[in-house]
Amino acid sequence: MLVTREELDRRENDALAPYAMHSSQSRGRVYAEDEHPYRTVYQRDRDRIIHTTAFRRLEYKTQVFVYSEGDHYRNRLTHSVEVAQIGRTLARALGCNEDLTEAICLAHDLGHPPFGHTGEETLNDLMRSHGGYDHQKQTYRIITQLEQRYPEHPGLNLTYEVREGVVKHDTSYDIVDARNYNPDERGTLECQLSNLADEIAYNTSDTDDGLRAGILDPREVLELQIAQRVLRSMGENGKADLANPMTRYRFIRRMVGIQVSDTIAATDGNLKQAGVETLADLRQLPGNVVNYSAELAAENGELKKFLYECFYRHYRVVRMAAKADRTLRALFDAYVSVPEQLPPETQRRVKRLGQLPHQQSNVAEPETVGLHRLVCDYIAGMTDRYAIQEYKRLYDPEERV
Repeated sequence: MLVTREELDRRENDALAPYAMHSSQSRGRVYAEDEHPYRTVYQRDRDRIIHTTAFRRLEYKTQVFVYSEGDHYRNRLTHSVEVAQIGRTLARALGCNEDLTEAICLAHDLGHPPFGHTGEETLNDLMRSHGGYDHQKQTYRIITQLEQRYPEHPGLNLTYEVREGVVKHDTSYDIVDARNYNPDERGTLECQLSNLADEIAYNTSDTDDGLRAGILDPREVLELQIAQRVLRSMGENGKADLANPMTRYRFIRRMVGIQVSDTIAATDGNLKQAGVETLADLRQLPGNVVNYSAELAAENGELKKFLYECFYRHYRVVRMAAKADRTLRALFDAYVSVPEQLPPETQRRVKRLGQLPHQQSNVAEPETVGLHRLVCDYIAGMTDRYAIQEYKRLYDPEERV
């Protein structure tokens, strides 16, 4: 049996909830394209994201630990895969479009610079007089401008709904700027699901990595309300040996499962309470409907506060952050002071701006793009490993350039 795109669209129309985003109802792409014979529009978007340079680079971009700390800690790539896995489960249970949810989840961190949130804070400070830096806005620039893979247009030419999902990605670590995407409209349920999938993934994985690294005290973790909930579900009497890898694996696995199941039940209840019957109903709501239950939301708040105080501010993590900050500031200063040190392709962009010595150009770049932004783009695209190597090449006289 041959399954064509038309057949996939028909199956969606039969199987998805009425409030879900159907592929056949997409608001489309900026640049017109022929449809694919065997893939829906969101399947194509997902595949385009996976094949980007920015996606591959996530393997050596920090989640919490720099790559040199060990091979078993999460990085931005494994985090994105975990988010997509959770997102698909949520979408499937709630009758939503799994492919759209997965595409948003896989794209959501493409704009992260090296060294995680420290790198973002450093670049934002360095760019304060030049428009600042935000990884979510950078993700949007990557998918619409910076990835050059088609001669006909810049960017990936993704569908409206995936681009909307990126700009409306709304967690405690994200700044939403949806000015060109109907900011008064709620994002699709698939967009909202990707938000909570992200939070579930980083809370549970950071707990796991913190225990693995010996930074988090297992006894303190077990005092948390969400940990006690997990232990009850495991049939444990309030205690467990989290130093034992098998027990830790089971504990984290159960923590993920509890949060996913709670999100599904709470969101289903919210949809019914709000009387959502169509996508139009959903978009008109004053707030998002994808949430934890009130009880689990409070427990997650306690977990996040604990991770901030005991993990993200631990002296080992702070030392890594301080080194990352010094490295990025040194790279930025070197490139802005002497742009000729940039690689040829980036230098060509700088020359078009007429900002290399003795260079003039009649080719105008957008007003928001100048030397500092081009340098920022170049640094933001680096992996941790490349940034460290480049620092050595620029500042160590004995290092080969």
